[in-house]
Amino acid sequence: MIRVGDTIGSLIGGLISRQLLALYAGASGDRKLLHIDLDYARGAGRDDVIAHGMLSMAWISRLLIERFGPQGLRHLETRSLAPAPVHATVRFLGEVATVVREGELTLVGIDVRAELQDGTLSALGAAKRIVSSED
Repeated sequence: MIRVGDTIGSLIGGLISRQLLALYAGASGDRKLLHIDLDYARGAGRDDVIAHGMLSMAWISRLLIERFGPQGLRHLETRSLAPAPVHATVRFLGEVATVVREGELTLVGIDVRAELQDGTLSALGAAKRIVSSED
């Protein structure tokens, strides 16, 4: 039985490297220079390039799907709070925020977050999952 306050586990996204960002830029089509060009990032006032916000969302999706499978995931939204720099390791966590039963179905609200290794909160989000009575 799923209860408010239950943790859904965590996922370490891995080390953010220039290679990872270049591969993600190619796969996603998001080739903004702030994510892949050091000179551009420095010109924009950054020390280095930063990870794509959607990369964090992809890792959050992975955490949810590894925990629950893809069939019940109905909604996911996130917002970036702080950039994830090159050489950072990001940890993704989730906690059950709401459980609403409607007949044979249960709607579970999950709060998700991304934290850098120094404890900086990088992203916050929310997901919804529908659970049948068999789950």
